[in-house]
Amino acid sequence: MSQVASFPQRQTLMIQGTTSDAGKSILVCAFGRWLARQGKAVAPFKPQNMALNSAVTACGGEIGRAQALQAQACGIDASVHMNPVLLKPTADTGAQVIIQGQVHSQLNARQYHDYKTTAMAAVLDSYQQLQQSYDWIVVEGAGSPAEINLRDRDIANMGFAEAADCPVIIVADIDRGGVFAHLIGTLACLSASEQARVIGFVINRFRGDLSLLQPGLDWLEQQTGKPVLAVLPYLHGLYLDAEDAIAHDQIVDPQAQRLKVVAPALPHISNHTDLDALRCHPQVDLQLIGPGQTPPPADWVILPGSKNSRADLHWLQQQGWPHYLHRHLRYGGKVLGICGGLQMLGSYIDDPHGMEGEAGSSQALGLMPYRTCMAAVKQLRQQQGRLTLQHQSVAASGYEIHQGDFVSPPSLTAVLHDHNGDAGGWLSDDQQILATYWHGLLDSAETLTAMLNWAGLKDAAAVSFHEQREQQLERLADTLEQQLDQTQLAKQLQSWRLPNTTKNKSISNKS
Repeated sequence: MSQVASFPQRQTLMIQGTTSDAGKSILVCAFGRWLARQGKAVAPFKPQNMALNSAVTACGGEIGRAQALQAQACGIDASVHMNPVLLKPTADTGAQVIIQGQVHSQLNARQYHDYKTTAMAAVLDSYQQLQQSYDWIVVEGAGSPAEINLRDRDIANMGFAEAADCPVIIVADIDRGGVFAHLIGTLACLSASEQARVIGFVINRFRGDLSLLQPGLDWLEQQTGKPVLAVLPYLHGLYLDAEDAIAHDQIVDPQAQRLKVVAPALPHISNHTDLDALRCHPQVDLQLIGPGQTPPPADWVILPGSKNSRADLHWLQQQGWPHYLHRHLRYGGKVLGICGGLQMLGSYIDDPHGMEGEAGSSQALGLMPYRTCMAAVKQLRQQQGRLTLQHQSVAASGYEIHQGDFVSPPSLTAVLHDHNGDAGGWLSDDQQILATYWHGLLDSAETLTAMLNWAGLKDAAAVSFHEQREQQLERLADTLEQQLDQTQLAKQLQSWRLPNTTKNKSISNKS
């Protein structure tokens, strides 16, 4: 549906979903890149994010990984104001609360519920700061606005939309099934004023003949009075940074792969986006091993990041990973430990202040000669430097997010340095184990190739995950431009206003 439409010069538009993983993050990326290509000054915004995949901004603040990707889609640098509230779960009922990029506290669910009023002040402050620099702001909701138990003091969905007085598009994933029930049901759970904010729907991940869907689209518009603004197709092979959940369905077919890479799917795994470059490499078979699964023989084992290193270390020990790792190394395999994985490779992990759970100390895997101690201050920084492996030196980049630290013993060889000469990665004496605090190390083609060569793939193709990500963002924007009813969207945005709620009836079940 390629049209020329006239859009407002300044606009805030919020994307909410019927469920988690309905396509909110991807749709914000698509809108951001599409608007940026039209010359709009556009920024992403997510009031509250709960995720263990995070990124570090240039100023040393921490935000959700999805918002960093959305900033890239918009062609701008990431800012802490794009995700003013980030919750990083450390247990089923507790999370580290990060406000405007910095750790605020550790709160359980009840404590955070009481804190939401204060958190909303930070949300609105960040939103107003973005408004000063950008004409368009595309906002991502969290979960679903239909979660009635979370409506009180809501800052993530309609609570923000009402405070910012902005229109809302609701997206639903038809591939899950029940898309019309999801949309009708979500709308029915909203108040009259919230329903009036909804200017239309987007149906995501459609496969098949659109003409067969049309009767349902007509029925939906008749029932709700809301237009379907776009039906986006299922994009095979689309891979972008996951906000939180591990996308098992995106693993490349192992039949065409050569290097066998294994990683444990830790209960508190964080920044598993470190594995994305491997997942997308045509010469790599990456397997994530969950609870109760026996890890297969591999060339390379990667211990990823963790938000609760001691708890995940205990899980590894229960699952038999120490025996597997010793056998893997005995037969010449390579191991990479990233952040929490680095900590688990040492002799002990000490947490005297209970920064990640109950205070105490845990005996670690004992494969590297250092001891980690959790500190009260979290290290947050972007990094640039060089990696030297097998007499080859390549440019390297990444970012650090960790509270643990250690003193490097003289016996360890530093192979990764920042531009100041400070070490950020160490190699064991037998050159089989590499440990680093740098996330994102594998995203660049040069570094990935060097690491694959070290792991045993001597003819590794140069594959840049940065470039792949750009190609996918362009693909998203192209798809949105083709499928979006731009004339209808422009009409809805130009005429949108919040009507008198006494004149609007709630959506009810109609036959």
